[in-house]
Amino acid sequence: MDSVTSVLSLILAAGFVVQVVMIILVGMSVYSWTIIMSKKRILMDSQKDITAFHNIFLADPNLKTLYKQMPQIVSQRSAMEGIFGSGYGEFIHTKSVSNQSLVMNSERAYRSMSTTANNEIDRLDGGLSVLAMIASSSPYIGLFGTVWGIMHSFIGLASVKHATIAIVAPGIAEALIATAFGLFAAIPATIAYNRLISQVEDINNKYMAFIEELFVIFQRQK
Repeated sequence: MDSVTSVLSLILAAGFVVQVVMIILVGMSVYSWTIIMSKKRILMDSQKDITAFHNIFLADPNLKTLYKQMPQIVSQRSAMEGIFGSGYGEFIHTKSVSNQSLVMNSERAYRSMSTTANNEIDRLDGGLSVLAMIASSSPYIGLFGTVWGIMHSFIGLASVKHATIAIVAPGIAEALIATAFGLFAAIPATIAYNRLISQVEDINNKYMAFIEELFVIFQRQK
């Protein structure tokens, strides 16, 4: 309890610039945790959607029936439904059943599904660049606060005839807390960014695998 009180007193006794740096870093930390929790939930929902839709697809591979069971309003479709719907809708766009027409329809369907998947990945990836920025910049912002605090501590020694460690130590301790705040914001953001970006890549790979699977099915249609 004494150590907590001591740290709190150092924060309250820090200079104005150092306190501003700490406030900025606390705000960045809170914002990064908001992104982390939000993205974690969104990516979990995406993984569940992939599993659920693919299970339905494997249980009844009749594309026409599956297409009719989907919501007709595009905005009400899940990501996997949107990918399948955009591809199948493009595939049946032309009623001609000639081999050349089927090939062209398959290629258009592939491009349409890829575009839909890329748009979804962009949505999932949104905000992660901010997380990366927080992870990379927080330590430097904290270091700025530390350098500023230490500089002012040594400047204050100019008015003291006999400098001792007891005089310098409190100012240096106040300044070093800014570095601790920077690391406190940066470390979780760095770990979360690497974890979340790998999950987005995994989802993208699953989307592309499903698109390839559908593309083969479209090419086999007679």
